[in-house]
Amino acid sequence: MPAVSKGDGMRGLAVFISDIRNCKSKEAEIKRINKELANIRSKFKGDKALDGYSKKKYVCKLLFIFLLGHDIDFGHMEAVNLLSSNKYTEKQIGYLFISVLVNSNSDLIRLINNGLKNDLASRNPTFMNLALHCIANVGSREMAEAFASEIPRILVAGDTMDSVKQSAALCLLRLNRTSPDLVPMGEWTARVVHLLNDQHLGVVTAATSLITTLAQKSPDDFKTSISLAVARLSRIVTSASIDLQDYTYYFVAAPWLSVKLLRLLQCYPPPEDGALRSRLTECLETILNKAQEPPKSKKVQHSNAKNAVLFEAISLIIHHDSEPTLLVRACNQLGQFLQHRETNLRYLALESMCTLASSEFSHEAVKTHMETVINALKTERDVSVRQRAVDLLYAMCDRSNAKQIVAEMLSYLENADYSIREEIVLKVAILAEKYAVDYTWYVDTILNLIRFAGDHVSEEVWYRVIQIVINRDEVQGYAAKTVFEALQAPACHENLVKVGGYILGEFGNLIAGDSRSSPLVQFNLLHSKFHLCSVPTRALLLSAYIKFINLFPEVKGTIQDVLRSDSQLRNADVELQQRAVEYLRLSCIASTDILATVLEEMPPFPERESSILAKLKKKKGSLNVPDIDDSRKNMNGNGNVEHNNNSEPNDVTTKSPASVVADLIPTNRPRPTSASPILLSAGIMSASHPFTDLLNLNSPPATGGGGGGGGGGRGSGSLLVDVFSDLSSQAPAPAPAPAAAAEVSEENFSRFVCKNNGVLYENQLLQIGLKSEYRQNLGRIYVFYGNKTSAQFQSFTSAVTSADSLKSHLDVHAKPVDPVIEGGAQMQQIVNMECISDFTEAPLLNIQFRFGGALQNMAVKLPVTLNKFFQPTEMNSQEFFQRWKQLGAPQQEVQKIFKSKQPMDSDVTKAKIIGFGVAFLDGVDPNPANFVGAGVIHTKTTQVGCLLRLEPNTQAQMYRLTLRTSRESVSQRLCDLLSEQF
Repeated sequence: MPAVSKGDGMRGLAVFISDIRNCKSKEAEIKRINKELANIRSKFKGDKALDGYSKKKYVCKLLFIFLLGHDIDFGHMEAVNLLSSNKYTEKQIGYLFISVLVNSNSDLIRLINNGLKNDLASRNPTFMNLALHCIANVGSREMAEAFASEIPRILVAGDTMDSVKQSAALCLLRLNRTSPDLVPMGEWTARVVHLLNDQHLGVVTAATSLITTLAQKSPDDFKTSISLAVARLSRIVTSASIDLQDYTYYFVAAPWLSVKLLRLLQCYPPPEDGALRSRLTECLETILNKAQEPPKSKKVQHSNAKNAVLFEAISLIIHHDSEPTLLVRACNQLGQFLQHRETNLRYLALESMCTLASSEFSHEAVKTHMETVINALKTERDVSVRQRAVDLLYAMCDRSNAKQIVAEMLSYLENADYSIREEIVLKVAILAEKYAVDYTWYVDTILNLIRFAGDHVSEEVWYRVIQIVINRDEVQGYAAKTVFEALQAPACHENLVKVGGYILGEFGNLIAGDSRSSPLVQFNLLHSKFHLCSVPTRALLLSAYIKFINLFPEVKGTIQDVLRSDSQLRNADVELQQRAVEYLRLSCIASTDILATVLEEMPPFPERESSILAKLKKKKGSLNVPDIDDSRKNMNGNGNVEHNNNSEPNDVTTKSPASVVADLIPTNRPRPTSASPILLSAGIMSASHPFTDLLNLNSPPATGGGGGGGGGGRGSGSLLVDVFSDLSSQAPAPAPAPAAAAEVSEENFSRFVCKNNGVLYENQLLQIGLKSEYRQNLGRIYVFYGNKTSAQFQSFTSAVTSADSLKSHLDVHAKPVDPVIEGGAQMQQIVNMECISDFTEAPLLNIQFRFGGALQNMAVKLPVTLNKFFQPTEMNSQEFFQRWKQLGAPQQEVQKIFKSKQPMDSDVTKAKIIGFGVAFLDGVDPNPANFVGAGVIHTKTTQVGCLLRLEPNTQAQMYRLTLRTSRESVSQRLCDLLSEQF
């Protein structure tokens, strides 16, 4: 039991807390609490002559019980009565109880307000501070109405103690945030601003916070604060640390006040008064000079405080954007931080330089650091720093360095984290368009984008390249030739097929004179991709075919045979069927002149803002994105790239499917990340990123009548339709021939139970890496195959197979892969899955290829386990143990006691439980050494709630794991999986 001090120590409270801590179970704790509540209730009701000490003790017990998670429905009046006590400890407990338990709609609020008014009028600084703290903590509208006019009077009164002024300023700040319309500052404004001259720096600090917030709302009313803020800042930065001993933090004079003053000055433009402006410039120069001085202490607190003031000063310099010398100096100072060993400083430097790059005075200075930023993009470990490096390269780009920056971004894109690929694609597309002197380079850049990151190339990007090609006669022939060559690759991304189908349908005649790209060759090349594409792309290709009939009459018969085939005229998709029928009839009955009129070349698009730029602005929010040059604003920006039959119906003003999905699907659960250098080289990102286009839900809904807009009304009833929409028209991945039966590798299977990324298999020839994403009962695995040799892998096949007993529980589809992997290259395969019901087995990944003439055959167990379909569930202590009782049937609980296989580290254990997929419930179990979690397994047929409790015994080096779920088979499987991790 903790020691009880004499005097004001409450022995009864200490004993009660000790009893609660000693309870062996939740039931014992509840029993002890109920007993105490009954005792307190009887004391309050029976003994009318309770002294202040007893009231304080019992109110303290009620407060402690409430903080344990139990409801308290009495004792409020006794707490209010404590406010009238003249003893500090009793009054303090009363205010504490009110701040925590009393609702703003309570019937007692009037009595509480009377007590607050009495204390505010008492002139006792201790009691006034308690009252102000209570008002700020509650912060209700009722209190704002009652005290909004009283607190400013206390703040500016000449006889108010400094400590009370601090509390009053912060209390007023709180009320202004909750009820800004109720805080009248008109008559108090000048006197509040004058507090910046107060001799007590604590008062100045609190007043600066208040004035900054008020100035953001009414800048004109607080404009007089500029001169006072500059004067105070000047005194601070020019003073020695010994001058402000009480407010010096690790040899930095008043760093918090300095930051607040600099932030206040950012509410206004540069001072108009020359002397004041000169004095502010001198302050900023002094801060920059001090940053160059050797540190006065090696402790991190010193550098943190010093850098906090420096970065806020640089923010003010950037905000004013009027002093070229200061801007260049700030840029050079930030450049020194780009290679600092502290990650946070590198991040902040890159972020600040992004803003500096937009200034005409400092843009050239920022460009001098381009090589350092490019190196950071290639070598930086932290993904957030790499993202800021991408932002800075984008901001510093101009005509002189555009090709180099775009090339570096394209190079990085191949191994970039999936969370930022879409943004990089948008930025590369914008830069390529903005600074393209030769539009052949622009076409090459966009096609490379599609090759490197086709899944992340949004519709706006490929719409835009088509708009530009149509509007630029000089690039049409080159674009047709380039996409024709690109389509000859064995595996093309579907976006490349869309671009190729559109451009060849419009301008294929420009390259038809070469026998290698004759009309029939062009048609056969496009049609060879037809069966691999989704319905919208097939619809676009059918439109290209009818265009071919107009451009190349010699292939009319061949195309009519295709349109006449049963696979088109009797297609299950009504849109494709309708197009085939209508195009066939059009080609048969229309004369050559009518056909030429109906299918004439697309006219140029009108001038509008680039749809890519619009998307990036929407994605980045308030971030300033440079506009496209006026000379290039001659393209359609609404994304409506259309054939004569309304090819792709889309409007960038509507909410994109990606954002709709983000609104509907909860955020990703945290997963432990891996820092393996092998994974980084394989381009596998950490699992803490937000989901981007998870499960291919970004595909726009099919609409009728579009040449490339595709199909006919796909319903939204099943997510599985969306998940496999890009597979519906593709043949399944070919299963390897049953050559020599490969031994199944399970070596790394268990390592993936609590993580989603890593190397699954590796030998002297091949490395297989995984990156997985799961959402409810749906999942997607990106499988990366790395050729570790210098020779080709030929006849490469990879397929996922499931045992018959697993097929009815887990639906798995794998995309086909390229049959050739070059030496030292890497290839990606996407595997989509849906959990139908709970399962115990795992699918197999079967791989075959030829290397050096010899057939290689291997099988790897894919780490798809039941816990991957967890959704974490947050619970408090009461909810958890209530649910624990409900799952108390013998068949619902599985318990396992096992020896620890590795050192018992609590942080590692916590990370594994979070990685297992459940929500880690901290502070729920009475024993703080135990680990508790909760989650829901999502399957297509049902949802299974799960509670787990892991009890370590460090002395015996053993664990006891208990799982309770509503289904016995789930409990057993989860117990087996988790127990193997410790």
